[in-house]
Amino acid sequence: QVQLVESGGGLVQAGGSLRLSCAASGRTFTTYSMGWFRQAPGKEREFVATIGWSGSSTRYADSAKGRFTISIENAENTVYLQMNSLKPEDTAVYYCAARRGGLRISWYEYDYWGRGTQVTVSS
Repeated sequence: QVQLVESGGGLVQAGGSLRLSCAASGRTFTTYSMGWFRQAPGKEREFVATIGWSGSSTRYADSAKGRFTISIENAENTVYLQMNSLKPEDTAVYYCAARRGGLRISWYEYDYWGRGTQVTVSS
């Protein structure tokens, strides 16, 4: 049974930073890609960033480029999302997701999801 558990969310002022973590368990993930998505109230779930399990391939949403960095610690089965220069519009529940195969930016192409962690950015 695959489990994804996010942590690291919280309340931060605009311009601040947070690092989200996603601990993955339940199988060997070497053929998987991992993604971060977010969903604000009343809005659709949107892609933030994705990474291959080897860590060599990444993709970012335009809103995340230059501010967010996705990384992976294979030995710990943990994926990170370092978020800098946060803006109020980054406020959302952030979800970790996993899929078999290559990088994808559509949420419906992911097989497993965590329960999310709330990020709130005050102005």
